[in-house]
Amino acid sequence: MVKKALLGQVGDTDIRLLRIFKAIVECGGLAAAELELNIGRSTISRHLKDLEERIGLDLCHRGRGGFALTPDGRQVYDAAARLLAAMEDFRGEVRELHAEPVGTLSIGLFDKTVTNPQARIAEALRHFRRDAPEALVDVLVGTPSDIEAGVIEGRIHVGVIPDHRRSDRLRYANLFGEQMRLYCGRRHPLFDMSHAGLSMNDLQDFDYAGLGFHSPNLEASQRFHMRRKATATDQEAVASLVLSGCYVGFLPDHYAERFVDVGAMRRIEQPQCRYEVQFVAISRLSPPPPRLALAFLKALTQAHDGG
Repeated sequence: MVKKALLGQVGDTDIRLLRIFKAIVECGGLAAAELELNIGRSTISRHLKDLEERIGLDLCHRGRGGFALTPDGRQVYDAAARLLAAMEDFRGEVRELHAEPVGTLSIGLFDKTVTNPQARIAEALRHFRRDAPEALVDVLVGTPSDIEAGVIEGRIHVGVIPDHRRSDRLRYANLFGEQMRLYCGRRHPLFDMSHAGLSMNDLQDFDYAGLGFHSPNLEASQRFHMRRKATATDQEAVASLVLSGCYVGFLPDHYAERFVDVGAMRRIEQPQCRYEVQFVAISRLSPPPPRLALAFLKALTQAHDGG
């Protein structure tokens, strides 16, 4: 299809088309993007075609086979995400010149922090809201790697993740801890067995379910030589696998407690088979985060220091 790219200086029309393209990709196709964009599919299709003509590239395949990005489309999407994030950073810096605590604060959280009694994220949000009542807050839940990448790229201003490996492009602040122990479901052989004298070698005979991405959970399963037979993307999925009675798995004590209380799970009493996780707040070193992010970071650290 493609003719020579006409795109020179990026103007308002190009930005609008890139925003539409980004929404299409993140929604998984034109039909799914209708609700997000509040415009009809034919209009979305026309805008997408306009963008392809302006930049001289085929961005995606669309039709009966479904929606799929081309390699060029993937690169354009990544570049558009960086551009739009940079524009938001610019807006934030201009707003700061007017000393107005407004804008959008993007926060990335690792899952199941809300039930941790040591986590005071809600308190920090309340203090932040008091100091910046006009600010918009966008909270997402993701893996540590996704949150780290989002912070480095500027799409996320502040992340709260397990401290598992550090990047020289990020700033870290300790927040709270978490106890992780091994659990089994009611229909698992270990549920009704005595755990007295249970060794690590004994536990390695049972199928294990754990997180499949780089994390303290993955490191612990490798350190303890667990027999991995199921992989999950979050801790709720690990809990579902444990509840099946087919697997053992590590879960936060505060999260598993509800299942233990109703007799659906049991903690495996093997003193060596446990580990602790330290949660940290992360923010970008350079360029520095906007004033809204700094205000939330201050609220976070004060809440967890008892300040």
